[in-house]
Amino acid sequence: MDAVINFKTDNQVKARAQKIAAGLGLSLSGILNVYLRDFVRSKSLYVSLQPSAKLLGVIKQAEDDLRQGNTSPTFSDVGKAIGWLDNKNRKYEG
Repeated sequence: MDAVINFKTDNQVKARAQKIAAGLGLSLSGILNVYLRDFVRSKSLYVSLQPSAKLLGVIKQAEDDLRQGNTSPTFSDVGKAIGWLDNKNRKYEG
């Protein structure tokens, strides 16, 4: 006997997924069954995420700051770290 699973997803995501599945000659139900069978077989979940342009920009800025030595000092006391963060005249190392 086949079971029915209902879940909510964004309408645009569903429409795009159906279009891609149809392009591969498959139904969306078939695609989801492949994923579920793999999940049961492997007992693991594989997710591939693409970082947003904003996140990539932040990462690049952090890498540039690190290369230039534009980093905060190290602290052994949380209170001093918070004080440094709150100080509008704080100085970065480097």
